[in-house]
Amino acid sequence: MSVNRVDVSDMPAQVVVKLVQLFDQAGIEVILDGGWGVDALLGEQTRPHADLDIVIAYQDVPKLRTLLEANGYADIPRPDTRMVNFVMGDNFKHLVDIHTYTADRLNHPEQGLDYPPESLNGVGSILEYHVRCIDLVNMINFHWGYTLDENDFHDVKALCERFDMPLPPEFARFERGTGRTNSDDKGEADTFLQVKNADR
Repeated sequence: MSVNRVDVSDMPAQVVVKLVQLFDQAGIEVILDGGWGVDALLGEQTRPHADLDIVIAYQDVPKLRTLLEANGYADIPRPDTRMVNFVMGDNFKHLVDIHTYTADRLNHPEQGLDYPPESLNGVGSILEYHVRCIDLVNMINFHWGYTLDENDFHDVKALCERFDMPLPPEFARFERGTGRTNSDDKGEADTFLQVKNADR
C-alpha cells in the first residue's frame, strides 16, 4: 500500500483515542510518550501535536504493523529509521512514531531502546479515556540530553506546574528568554532527578 509523504501533519485527540482503543482491543500494550504522553499525564490537550509517540514491546511489532496497515497506515521512510524506531502514517497526515523496548536488552540491544522499567508505569487520560504513558519523573528526564525547543519547555513547565515540582535548571534559560539550548547541564539535571525520585 502506498501512503503519500506528508509535509504538514496533525494528530488530533480523537484519532489518538481511536488508535489506543484499537491497540487495547488487539491486546497490544502501548505506552504513550512524547507530547501526547505529556498531555495524557495532564489529562488535557495543551498544544497541537504532529504525531503520536508510542512505546511497545519489540515482540509486538508484527502485530502492530498488521493492525496499522489494516487501518490505512504504511511506513514513512526517514533517514533515522531503525528496527527499534520507525514511523507509520496514513493519507490523512496522521503519524505514529513507534519505539520499542525489550525486557532482555542486555542480550538483545537491537530489539529495544533503553527505557528504564519504571518509566513504563505511568497512567493518564485523553478525552477521559484511560491510557498508559511514561511516568512523570521519567517524562521530565527524557526532555534532557538533546537540543531543546519551545515545545519541550512548554511540556516540562506544564508538568512541573501541575504537579508542584520545581522547573529543572536546564529550562531556566527559557524563562530568561534565551530560546533554544543544548543540554549541557546534564549533571545538574541528573541531581535534580535523583532528588525528585527520592521524594516520590
